[in-house]
Amino acid sequence: MAPYPAYPVPADEDQRLRDLERYGILEADSDEHFDRILDLTAAIFQTPIVAISLVEADRQWFLAKRGLEVRETPREMALCAHAIVHDEVMVVPDARADERFRSNPLVFANPHIRFYAGAPLQTPEGHNLGTLCVIDREPRDIGPEQRELLQRLAQLAMRELELRRLAHLCPVTGLPTRHTFLSIGAREFDRARRDQHPLSLLLFDLDNLRLINNRWGQLAGDQVLSDVVQLARTFLQEQDFAARLGDGDFALMLVGIERDQAMALADGLRTAVSHLSGVHTHSDVHLHITGGLTVLAPADHRFTDLIQRAERAHELAKGNGRNQIASLYDGA
Repeated sequence: MAPYPAYPVPADEDQRLRDLERYGILEADSDEHFDRILDLTAAIFQTPIVAISLVEADRQWFLAKRGLEVRETPREMALCAHAIVHDEVMVVPDARADERFRSNPLVFANPHIRFYAGAPLQTPEGHNLGTLCVIDREPRDIGPEQRELLQRLAQLAMRELELRRLAHLCPVTGLPTRHTFLSIGAREFDRARRDQHPLSLLLFDLDNLRLINNRWGQLAGDQVLSDVVQLARTFLQEQDFAARLGDGDFALMLVGIERDQAMALADGLRTAVSHLSGVHTHSDVHLHITGGLTVLAPADHRFTDLIQRAERAHELAKGNGRNQIASLYDGA
């Protein structure tokens, strides 16, 4: 047991960790944009240590840092693990006088933290991924104006994280692509197995995309893709994940719902797509999708097991005439 009080766990911990994974920044190298933010922060606050800290399930990891030798610390030692439960700047004037931290090795040993201030790195959805923090080896305090300034610098750092995430999205649909889907899917698979909660996977394609492109042009086809994705988002919860796998091919990971609910959602999406309007509205073209659905089974060992089963279900739906959702379960 750690010789210091346990860190508080945010109420949104599960989704916070999920968001942190989906930003794709864990173990990433720092770059000049984060370095500039740290240089500016250090110049303003005149502290020997500044860092952009990301708080994972069991560790604190530094995306960028100044004045620290280590790249990570256990989460139970991290002052930032306390800061992420707040939406405002957390300030510790003297860690030796704070019962939460006085016995922490980071306080009584290297780097000998005394003063700490951390502003949360908050996503647009309100989840705190970590902090921008300033640390001194001498006790001190900061006033309201400096706290506000640190908060603004944290928002600037968060903007850089958001730009990194957006750079890897499909420009037409705003969805992650296949590489990200495989990575995030593997993590969701492991989480579902560990926590014993349901996980469903729907693979579907837009049957009419080539016809629309040929008849009305690429821009019309892109608009149809965008419209379908916007519609699909209305069926998803925050924990779900959508990706574009190819031209008209998509994947939806549905987290925490049983097979009957997943099938009802998939068929509801199919029906809703058939009522979408667009350039084709006054023609003989009617939009529809064809999909394959599966759910996590006890015999599944890896995420690719779900993918292969969903692909087989998808092929079954196409072979049966399209405009339908087929399902395969339990490794069938």
